Amino acid sequence: MAYLFESFAGWKAYSLEKKMALPEVVMEYEQHQRNRTREEIIEGLAKALAVMKDAVRTGLEEDMTSRSGMINNGAKKVYRYPTPVLSKEFQQLISRALAAKEVNSCMGRVVAAPTAGASGIMPGILFTLQDIHKIDDEKIIEAMLLAAGIGLIIEQKASIAGAVGGCQAETGTAAAMGAGAIVYCLGGNTDQILNAVAITIQCMLGLVCDPVAGLVEVPCVVRNASAAAIAFSSAQIGLADVSSVIPVDEVIEAMGEIGASMETRYKETALGGLAATKTGQAISKKVLIRDIEVLPDEQ
Repeated sequence: MAYLFESFAGWKAYSLEKKMALPEVVMEYEQHQRNRTREEIIEGLAKALAVMKDAVRTGLEEDMTSRSGMINNGAKKVYRYPTPVLSKEFQQLISRALAAKEVNSCMGRVVAAPTAGASGIMPGILFTLQDIHKIDDEKIIEAMLLAAGIGLIIEQKASIAGAVGGCQAETGTAAAMGAGAIVYCLGGNTDQILNAVAITIQCMLGLVCDPVAGLVEVPCVVRNASAAAIAFSSAQIGLADVSSVIPVDEVIEAMGEIGASMETRYKETALGGLAATKTGQAISKKVLIRDIEVLPDEQ
């Protein structure tokens, strides 16, 4: 019987008891729950990684203007800006996360990792991690398995949906998945991985989901870039053996409690936050009118 990913403490205990690496526990789960072979699972992950990389390239090379006009090739502008505020690698990380998410906002092909609203975070992280540290695809795929396990537990203990738990549930989960993947690829142990996950979520607790005009564009795209940056900072802290103090399972429980108490207007309804600002409301009306005017021509 495979481990059912009810808690991080349980995952760690099962891993130690069975003498299995954390990604191997996820592999076992996938084989039992999905009735798929190891080869099929690896092939599926390899395809997902290829789509992630393609989304990054597409966002940096092709026109990314959304129908609403709110997304207008921001990733390319950041990527080409002549002065990095920190380093060229940091600039590339931000650009890649923006790029993949802009592809989603422009109706392109992405991987929901774990959701479409957070689809720029894992691509930006994995592309940049692999580029800097020259990590092979095999190791990256193992890290993707690990990230899937992280997402499974967060989904069970809290939520990965903005409509249920706010943006902390979507971008927070994706960033936590990415932080764990980074630590794993750089040789971190189980405790370092779990600390990185906990620290990431701590940094993103309470983040609301307030999409302007109900579209997954503003502030969603820029939050993907910020979440990718938080994942790297949390991974750096975790690798240094800095404790999260609050155990990761308790951090996730706190996220669930915050999501449950969050008012409805802050959970993907476009009724509060940035969506309710004067400019946000004006954009919403403009987008709605544009859609009504276009419909007759499309019929």
